[in-house]
Amino acid sequence: MTRRRFHAPPGAFNFEAHTVTLGSDEARHLRDVLRLKDGAEVYVFDGEGREFRCAVLTTGRDSAELRIEAEVEPAKPESKLSLNLGVALLKGEKFDLVVQKATELGVIRVTPLITRYADIHLRDAADAGKRVARWQRIALEAAKQSGRPLVPEVGPPVAFEEALALEGLGIMFSERGGTAFDSLKVHDGVSAVTALVGSEGGWSDEEIAAARARNFQIVTLGGRILRAETAAITVTVLLQHRFGDLR
Repeated sequence: MTRRRFHAPPGAFNFEAHTVTLGSDEARHLRDVLRLKDGAEVYVFDGEGREFRCAVLTTGRDSAELRIEAEVEPAKPESKLSLNLGVALLKGEKFDLVVQKATELGVIRVTPLITRYADIHLRDAADAGKRVARWQRIALEAAKQSGRPLVPEVGPPVAFEEALALEGLGIMFSERGGTAFDSLKVHDGVSAVTALVGSEGGWSDEEIAAARARNFQIVTLGGRILRAETAAITVTVLLQHRFGDLR
């Protein structure tokens, strides 16, 4: 039977009392959508890699209390690849789509990038905060749907140069100036990758040069022109197939 999964942050777990409290949104879904009764079996994950089998104790208007019965193996294991996907800011719902699908495909972090040709420009810190909050909600729902116990971090937008300092094998995917994906120069046991994908306008010459200077490998995908959101999803699939758990 498919697990009925809910999310609660680590602070909602009381291990001394063997209980966990669901917040208002999750409680309403349990009560009004699934119509679960007291004693029903459910699973709760904390977003940081742990999952528990629980039983419903009480449901209220804005919360639900569950009894923790046992810690269990997550429904789906995490990929062995620690993949940080850096993507230039995109218009409309394009970035939403990238966050959703990248989460389903197993990334551990999505980093929005402020690039020279980014499709949008943030008005202020409040604008950035609202966008990040929405993206994090999308990541949470995608993790819940796909069986992941870990919710990827969607950080605040950062300047392109900051992304070049991130750890792991660095790969910039570009529409020009790169080599084929199967020509990547890698050592055995790659466990962390930072992958950069530009906007519809691509990368500037200066950004490509800066990435090369920081030992990023430049890769060009095939002969077709991909939309930025398609490229980001394709990149995630390729990297998970080569270094992760997508077989």
